[in-house]
Amino acid sequence: MSDTTTRPVDHTGGDGAYGDTVVFQPEPEAADTQAEATAKRGSWSRDLRFMLVVLVAIAALFLAFALVVAFSPDASGIAALAIVAAPIATMVAAYYGISLALRQVAEARRSADAADARARAAETSARESDAWAAQMESGLRVAVAKLEAARIETRDVQRAAGTPDDFF
Repeated sequence: MSDTTTRPVDHTGGDGAYGDTVVFQPEPEAADTQAEATAKRGSWSRDLRFMLVVLVAIAALFLAFALVVAFSPDASGIAALAIVAAPIATMVAAYYGISLALRQVAEARRSADAADARARAAETSARESDAWAAQMESGLRVAVAKLEAARIETRDVQRAAGTPDDFF
């Protein structure tokens, strides 16, 4: 990383006691397992709610069909059954669509959080790599300066380091 470009530093994620270096504390594993258990329980309760809505709708349609058969099994009764069945089927389909959309939003939010965590980890790794590279460059400069002070040829060291000719 050159001196002219810098990475933005987010001091909200760490304790900020190290200047530009932000140290992220490891998250406890109990929170992860608790979040997974809550997600599983939430998913299970959503499935149970949907199953309950479908069962209530089936029971209502069965009751409507039984009433049509019991009182007037003619064309007007079947039309009345269609009038009753259509809104029930529409409500079940709407409930399913809404619950599916909410589930997709929750999954998208979880994947966005995971991507954010990966980005933070990559940024931390990049900072560590930059710091390591700066230390290695500094060590190389010191070594070359000491070799030159001792009047020892440094061309082989410079070639081994892979530096350009005008680097030092």
